[in-house]
Amino acid sequence: MARFPKFPQGIATPFPEQPQPPSDDDPTLTPEGFVHRPQVAQKGRGAVTNLRGRYESVNREAFDDGWQALDFVDRSAGSAASVEEGGEDGDDGDEPPRLKTIVTEEQARSIISRNSSPDLPFSLSLNPYRGCEHGCIYCFARPSHSYLGLSPGLDFESRLVAKTNAPELLLRELARPSYQPDTITVGINTDAYQPIERERQLTRRILQILHDCENPVALITKSSLIERDIDLLAAMAAKRQAIAAVTITTLDGAIARTLEPRAASPARRLRVIRTLAEAGIPVSVSIAPVIPFVTEPDLERVMEAAVEAGARQAGYIVLRLPWEVSPLFRQWLQAHFPDRAARVMNRIQDMRGGKDYDAEFSTRMRGTGVWADLLHQRFEKASQRLGIDHRNRAFATLDASRFRRPQVVPAAPAGRANDQQLDLF
Repeated sequence: MARFPKFPQGIATPFPEQPQPPSDDDPTLTPEGFVHRPQVAQKGRGAVTNLRGRYESVNREAFDDGWQALDFVDRSAGSAASVEEGGEDGDDGDEPPRLKTIVTEEQARSIISRNSSPDLPFSLSLNPYRGCEHGCIYCFARPSHSYLGLSPGLDFESRLVAKTNAPELLLRELARPSYQPDTITVGINTDAYQPIERERQLTRRILQILHDCENPVALITKSSLIERDIDLLAAMAAKRQAIAAVTITTLDGAIARTLEPRAASPARRLRVIRTLAEAGIPVSVSIAPVIPFVTEPDLERVMEAAVEAGARQAGYIVLRLPWEVSPLFRQWLQAHFPDRAARVMNRIQDMRGGKDYDAEFSTRMRGTGVWADLLHQRFEKASQRLGIDHRNRAFATLDASRFRRPQVVPAAPAGRANDQQLDLF
């Protein structure tokens, strides 16, 4: 895989997190003697900063090379344009420039992931992309970007990887005699219908292969781009070989705009549910994550709107904050909901045994304690009132008995001896 160039630390962290020297004239002086500047979000992005990851191969010290003040400027100190032109602090001007999305192509070695988690209703999954331009601040996959030497913060949503050989790898995997037909869930770590799919079309090619081989597929997305593939999905659904889930966290467009800045609006996602349902594709609503005092008040309303649009099933997941997701989410809270940030985190910790996150099987998706129990009761009662299934039974209804093993399989690339050997078995 091509290596990503490293950003200098001064640029990678646009808003310094080190305490600023105290000033007698500054009204924000704290008792500890530091001035804490408020977090300011990058327009069109979910993360507030480019938090450093655990697995970076090179940890650079902060270095002021002169670009930081020009490219990323605190709004309280004027715009990039005003600084560059010698404007005074506090002058109104344009917002800091938006981060550009960089896509790197990867020749992956494998494409189907297997799991045996008791919390998941599927065992096979496939992700054609690494990173996700939707920029959802809560995404549990953010820490995986650290393995690439990139940040789980802004890098995760602006420096993406496309597995260009994913369709060929899938064909070879399905052709192996050892492959046991089963539902393949597409887009679990990152959304398979994120904006770069419009031009890359890896998900479309993968669906075409699963359609031709009559291998069941499950999709989860918060993008309207899934409507492009209704021709394939409807044909598969008619044979009980396709289901879809649409994620809706809240019906509040203002909250969704900062929480999931590049995903479809809540109203558009409801229209996606209606369109899929009218095409005969079984569709469910995924209310994930449930964030106390932010999206949690909308739980029942989201369920009602989704069912009215045609959703047959519903599910929910309590906010998960593994590894770097926790400090990133805290920064987001301070930037967008400073009035309730402490209250939100206290409730999260109430449901996580006093911690930001507890990864124990069977409880990590729902939480524990009285607040988690009350949330579960609300969901159960709403499901019964709306007459919808909430037991993850959709996967059990899919039919893998018609699977047809592909007969024409692309040869492994030259120099990949291990892959060539696998083709013999």
